[in-house]
Amino acid sequence: MPDAVVMSQGDEVVTGQIADTNAAWLSQRLTERGVRVVHHVTVGDRLPHLVEALGASIARAPIVVCTGGLGPTVDDLTAEAVARLTGRPLTLDPVALAAIQHRYDLAGRDMPASNRKQALLPEGAERLDNHEGTAPGFALSLGRSWIACLPGVPHEMRAMFHAAVAPRLAARFALEVAPFVTLRIAGLGESAIQDRLDGVVFPAGLVPSLRATPQHVELKLRAPAGLDPEALRTLVAHLGARLGRAVFSVAHAGADPAAVPTSLAEVVGAALTARRETLAIAESCTGGQLGAACTAVPSASAWFTESLVTYANTAKVRHLGVPGSLLDTHGAVSEPVARAMAEGVRRVAGTAWGIGVTGIAGPGGGTPDKPVGTVHVAVSGPSVGGAVSTAHRLLRLPGDRARVQVRAVASALDLLRRALEDASDPARSSAPSTPTGSSPRTDTSPVPP
Repeated sequence: MPDAVVMSQGDEVVTGQIADTNAAWLSQRLTERGVRVVHHVTVGDRLPHLVEALGASIARAPIVVCTGGLGPTVDDLTAEAVARLTGRPLTLDPVALAAIQHRYDLAGRDMPASNRKQALLPEGAERLDNHEGTAPGFALSLGRSWIACLPGVPHEMRAMFHAAVAPRLAARFALEVAPFVTLRIAGLGESAIQDRLDGVVFPAGLVPSLRATPQHVELKLRAPAGLDPEALRTLVAHLGARLGRAVFSVAHAGADPAAVPTSLAEVVGAALTARRETLAIAESCTGGQLGAACTAVPSASAWFTESLVTYANTAKVRHLGVPGSLLDTHGAVSEPVARAMAEGVRRVAGTAWGIGVTGIAGPGGGTPDKPVGTVHVAVSGPSVGGAVSTAHRLLRLPGDRARVQVRAVASALDLLRRALEDASDPARSSAPSTPTGSSPRTDTSPVPP
């Protein structure tokens, strides 16, 4: 497994004005392809510093992937740094210049003279075409190392990596891809997951790790390259049995990303599509974020109809038909109101399913009985047999306003996921599902941290 260094360039990165998401993305893609990333380097827009960092990177690893510094301005210095380090002059690449000119022609604009700089590449370097922007990349060998320089604009960098870098890595290096599996888990925090994994014997060389996001937790399994595939499948099945319904997605390295859901919204969207049913949402404390999570899924129009942000009590009454007496007696942040919101939006929108979310996101507004982070979520829809039922979940969420909102969205989608499973499979009866008018059942199970 060859080593690699990922190097990012730009004052905006080293000063913290933007997060270096490029390095994280490149590291993930390199790891998936059997490359061991051993070092990240971030350098500002200073030519001597860039030359020094490139030299150190080349000495450290046979693969160096750089991102940024290929633009037309005076602070874009990557090509010049490579030229100075290698002793190769910058020469005009006429194909690169023609491609830049063509992009401006298509836009009906004159190409600024400064863009000519982007077609200057170190002599002998291989041009990497940019089909998403004006900055061509390039690659070259230096001693034992191979250097690839990519644009800093994320979508340009990603497209160039897939089209140009990945094939060249496979051709130049003996890459042995290690099996990699990601289990995505909702409704359990890291400590609860760790407890459920207690006593599991992992194969020698397999490295399990947990990564928490505001929406869910990921259990990542990086196996040694020689591990028997059947042994890995058996392990994944055993882990799935231990974690139960909390697992909503299992992704194997190399699988088609479009076929494996990465979010709860994708899972519920697929389930609703399969059932040919639709969803409407009534939101209060999440302020439209739940609807945004749904519409971020491609083809959401097949199953999602609308989201009503009924923030004020008057809006809950006017748009959802929530009884004013219910609000007066229990308050807006309560189980009865969440249920009435879910049932009301389903009725008003004419959908099979409705979600209601109401809570206190903070930083103010909390009381001893209802502290900041108190959120009530309800899901109304058909149960097995077709009768309408409403499930409820009470959340006590830590964190600031933004984190409370994000976690509430995740929990609402998870509650809907489980209700959809219940409606499709009578044997799955462990998720909360309470018929309207019956004694309420409140689920206070932990949500992702």
